Amino acid sequence: MIRGLCEWFSVHGRDLPWRRRRTGYRALVAEAMLQQTQVSRVLPRFKAFVKRFPTVRALAAADEQDVLAMWQGLGYYRRAQHLHSAARMIVEQFGGRIPPTVKRLRQLPGVGRYSAAAIASIIYGKPEPMVDGNVRRVLARWEARAGATSDDWAWERAAVLVRSASAPGTFNEALMELGALICTPKTPQCQQCPVARHCKAYQRNAQHRIPPPKKAPRQKLVHHHAVVIVRGGKVLLERRSSNGMWSRMWQAPTIEADKPLRPEDVKAALPVRVYQLMKRAHFEHQTTHRRITFHVYTAKSRARRGVWRRPEDIADLPISNAQRRVLALAPSAPHHAEAGSAAGALS
Repeated sequence: MIRGLCEWFSVHGRDLPWRRRRTGYRALVAEAMLQQTQVSRVLPRFKAFVKRFPTVRALAAADEQDVLAMWQGLGYYRRAQHLHSAARMIVEQFGGRIPPTVKRLRQLPGVGRYSAAAIASIIYGKPEPMVDGNVRRVLARWEARAGATSDDWAWERAAVLVRSASAPGTFNEALMELGALICTPKTPQCQQCPVARHCKAYQRNAQHRIPPPKKAPRQKLVHHHAVVIVRGGKVLLERRSSNGMWSRMWQAPTIEADKPLRPEDVKAALPVRVYQLMKRAHFEHQTTHRRITFHVYTAKSRARRGVWRRPEDIADLPISNAQRRVLALAPSAPHHAEAGSAAGALS
């Protein structure tokens, strides 16, 4: 089974940039980007990121704002901050070399059990198991586990298999690739599966019921009241705090609440005095745990304090996609792909 799966992967595995030239650093970047993000979204960002920061030392020496700016479009920006911190730790404590063991890899900020095992096995050939959603689903079907599959069981089963493989990294990637391309959640392509004869769920025609679907996480409902404040052709920007979502990123002044606020309350909470406050649009932005309604206003001000920039000069700042939708309402806002396409979605 292991041999057949690895042979299938050698022919059918996707041509991904982090597979073309394998280094510990490129694997570290790829694993950070791929957390909760589709491969199709990662591909262009990975290429641009490693071109801008080609080595771990280059990343460690970079300013955090530059790192966040290069991360735009991927979301979950704390991953970029962790990756930046990990690069600095690698340079300072590991001589600029990505650690080869799971124990040391897990000392790095943002590197969990799965990412550490991926780097240790794929880059350094260590027989370490790695379990993500794809692997857990494949293993559950192989063993026809009708109930929910525990993490402990999946990791133990994966450990037995990878320790029997002559090339642990290849086997781990093949197992993930099988789940991504063939053994998919809703429509498994069992007729194309190279190891279908070993699958108990397939033998029992139970592959569509295993594993049982997970309940969607409950989302918290919140309201962000963002105000594009203009003075002399420039817009006022503020930097978010170090805590919470989009930490240390830039945005239009935004008041967060658990319910919609009245315009007079929004005005009173702003960091500068404004006039001609007008509501322009609203839109929803969803994350894994939050459903955020953005209430977008424009206003004018004569205030001097704060950070003011021309709309065409904000592209170099790390700004979330949601806030780029907000800032697209500013006069002469740059209509690049993210802001331009989002502007049409405002309602």
